[in-house]
Amino acid sequence: MKALSKRELARLERELVACLTDACETAKAEIVGFSWLTHRLDPEDFPASLRITWVFEREAEKAAALAGTGKARMLALTAQALDEAGVKLDHVAWHVRFDSEEACSRSHAGEWNRRLQQR
Repeated sequence: MKALSKRELARLERELVACLTDACETAKAEIVGFSWLTHRLDPEDFPASLRITWVFEREAEKAAALAGTGKARMLALTAQALDEAGVKLDHVAWHVRFDSEEACSRSHAGEWNRRLQQR
């Protein structure tokens, strides 16, 4: 796919933020320990570079959600948000990561930008 223009990237970012915010708010109400999510992408390699990270407070809460129905629910919310934003992906799960504040504090002293760049 060709690189996104600045205008296309700005529109996409607005759409993604709005749709992922809705998914985040839904998940906060439904999934114990879930806190927030974020996304990263490289405009030169979109959509392959898109990464969505769902963040929990503690590792135990993340593990419990992933062992139960939480993982399927987060993937469904992600797929719905991407669809609403007009982003088509063959395998949504390949673009989703799960993490925790606890793990970031332990490994990267709470520096999320550094942690997300390395993942």
